[in-house]
Amino acid sequence: MDVGIFIPIGNNGWMMSKNAPQYMPSFELNKTTALEAEAQGFDFLLSMVKLRGFGGETEFWDHNMESFTLMAGLAAATEKIGLFASVALPTMEPAMVARMASTIDDISDGRFGINIVSGWNQIEYSQMGVWPGDWYYEKRYDYATEYVTIMQELWADGVSDLKGEYFQMDDCRLSPPPKAGKVPLVCAGQSDRGMEFCATYGDYQFIIGTSDLDVVRADAARLVAAASETGRDVGVYVLFQITMGDTDAEAEAKWQSYRDGADLEAIKFMTGQAELDTAGATADKITEMQGAFNLNIGPIVGSHATIAAKLDEIAQIPGVKGTMCVFDDYPVATKEFGEKVMPLMTSRR
Repeated sequence: MDVGIFIPIGNNGWMMSKNAPQYMPSFELNKTTALEAEAQGFDFLLSMVKLRGFGGETEFWDHNMESFTLMAGLAAATEKIGLFASVALPTMEPAMVARMASTIDDISDGRFGINIVSGWNQIEYSQMGVWPGDWYYEKRYDYATEYVTIMQELWADGVSDLKGEYFQMDDCRLSPPPKAGKVPLVCAGQSDRGMEFCATYGDYQFIIGTSDLDVVRADAARLVAAASETGRDVGVYVLFQITMGDTDAEAEAKWQSYRDGADLEAIKFMTGQAELDTAGATADKITEMQGAFNLNIGPIVGSHATIAAKLDEIAQIPGVKGTMCVFDDYPVATKEFGEKVMPLMTSRR
């Protein structure tokens, strides 16, 4: 099973908690994490694209780096590990993204891929005047289809003349191409339409992990079914929040501390409950909001052996090709996971 890391391109990683490690994103932080991940034998790194944060006491995701330029820097700093940058489709034209990808492919000697983010959070795009309009909610995968088709034509043939509903190419050229004549694509849409899109154009589908592995099995099965229709080999990468300790009890205590420190103000904005008065909210509502402090990413909490056993179980799910880890403390947890968890995983042997 492949193992990758969702690197900390935004402040505080993925935890809206006052009790979790607090840090700003920087190239040095991400380079140190990348080099440690490469030394420990991780397979890939992925950086998200986020254009507006959720505020709160922790200023959650108010501070973010840019995905492609960060990964270009990491491509020059590393030698073996795979690198995925994320593109929010409404923000950049496909021909330019194709050229950027070809450039980073050259810098990395063929280790680069793209995470396709169709884009749905209107405020991220309207703040800079690039929101396509409300029609985009229903048509975003049609838009993405033309977008990706243009990139793949440019990579494979060096030219695109696509005349579509959203894009009009006029003998558009690209050279030099990526070394393989293509760039791997990953997608994250959880809807049936999103999985159909990935099965047609993508190489990997990210799904949000959950402690209920039956849900993971069902989501993986949906992708497998969609890929059987397109006849393509598309694998699932499952996203999990990893919290480690020398014992299960130690890890659980750390996890509970993070949850107790949930930044309720940031969570209000993230969940669309900005008008909620948390001071007067019911205990049940606060408990529900505290549960979202890690963006509802499925947690795996426990000793190194417990985590290794759970990941091995996940590796047996049909369609699953890997997992992407979210950590609390970068790059300390990267080293700990590489030294104390991966050697215990039978799925890595």
